[in-house]
Amino acid sequence: MVRAYVAIITGTGASEDVTAALRELSGVTEAHVVAGDFDVIAEIEGETVRDLQRVVTAGVHEIEDVGTTRTYIQMD
Repeated sequence: MVRAYVAIITGTGASEDVTAALRELSGVTEAHVVAGDFDVIAEIEGETVRDLQRVVTAGVHEIEDVGTTRTYIQMD
């Protein structure tokens, strides 16, 4: 199993709606509103790195008010 964290910048006031939508996506194991440089952090998982890519491109990026994302693959 491969896991990663996706840091997301959302539109103004959209963090809670984006987090709720993320929690409904297949491949997303957790999603939380956070304070700092990003608005939301999601933990995702899949069998391969390609699976993670699909979660981000076909899932996360399709949610309304999702802006810039950064994906960090877990190494341990």
